[in-house]
Amino acid sequence: MRDFFPGLAGVPAAKSTISSVDGLQGILEYRGIRIEDLAQQSSYTETCYLLLFGRLPTKPELEKFHADLTYHRRIKYRITDLIKCLPEQGHPMDALQAAVAALGMYYPVQRVEEEETRYWSAVRLVAKLPTIVAAFARIRRGDDYIQPRDDLSFAENFFYMMFERVPNQTMAKVFDTCLILHAEHTMNASTFSGMVTASTLVDPYSVISSAIGTLKGPLHGGANEAVIHMLQEIGSTENVPAYIDKKLHDKEKIMGFGHRIYKVKDPRAIVLQELAKKMEPTEDSGRLFHIARAVEREMGHRVGHKGIRPNIDFYSGILYHQMDIETDLFTPIFAMARVAGWLAHCFEQYQENHLFRPTQIYEGLHNQQYEPLESRQHPTL
Repeated sequence: MRDFFPGLAGVPAAKSTISSVDGLQGILEYRGIRIEDLAQQSSYTETCYLLLFGRLPTKPELEKFHADLTYHRRIKYRITDLIKCLPEQGHPMDALQAAVAALGMYYPVQRVEEEETRYWSAVRLVAKLPTIVAAFARIRRGDDYIQPRDDLSFAENFFYMMFERVPNQTMAKVFDTCLILHAEHTMNASTFSGMVTASTLVDPYSVISSAIGTLKGPLHGGANEAVIHMLQEIGSTENVPAYIDKKLHDKEKIMGFGHRIYKVKDPRAIVLQELAKKMEPTEDSGRLFHIARAVEREMGHRVGHKGIRPNIDFYSGILYHQMDIETDLFTPIFAMARVAGWLAHCFEQYQENHLFRPTQIYEGLHNQQYEPLESRQHPTL
């Protein structure tokens, strides 16, 4: 039992060159580059290349990668037919997982170790996930699916497919930066889920479908939705102390706070907080931002000394809310961004693969006798 670690907490399960986190100093790096530098100077497309292929691209490489992504934004009409058949009240993460799994049927992978196969799988997945998310968002409202535009950037095109309008440059840049911040984060639950799936040498579409299913949970990607619901429940800055009092007294989680690795404020949350200040707030989003700042101050007084600080989920939901994006689309957008990191780990797993096969500690009975059906007695309920 001394070798038992619930949830494998702190147990190294792989070696990687993709990203690193220093939770004590609040440092996150992709391939050795600080996340703050990428957020300020890079683009999501360039960051994808960095994660997937191990280095920043040259100008011709980036131009080719961008052109390939642009060409493969469209999805098969039967994928849209599938989306139309899904219940409109269903969660968009379920729709995204189903559509991604179906993509693999149109682009079958025979040999995952081939570099060209991995490249085109990555291009299709990075390019098509935003199209799937936007298509479901519109179709469930009874609107037509909007075809992507080749003349728009990655962020601009997503907004166009969602709202049939091109965002201003500030909003496009903020959204692109949000995608960079969400693109990768070492060995988290969804990444590990994808790596376990990849270790069977299955195709990348199945790997990403597996990771999407894991990301949906409220203890992982679903937390950003819960933050908005929490802020709306609080209602005003005056209600913050009483709300925090009750939650702490009842030993309930304050959504958007605390992280398994960071003992200081999540560096991604710091960038997102600054981005929120650049956005033109609506009356509602401005109110939620002020409540969020009050919650952060109150939590700092109460539990800041324990290292419980805002994580990426705390401010990302507020930013998406400012952009008029529906709350249940926050986590699918997280998946859109994280597909780059998932694939990077997937490809790394393929290269030096070992099938994940952990053991367990059995605590059940032994040497039990089979009892015939007619003689079994169930306890009284």
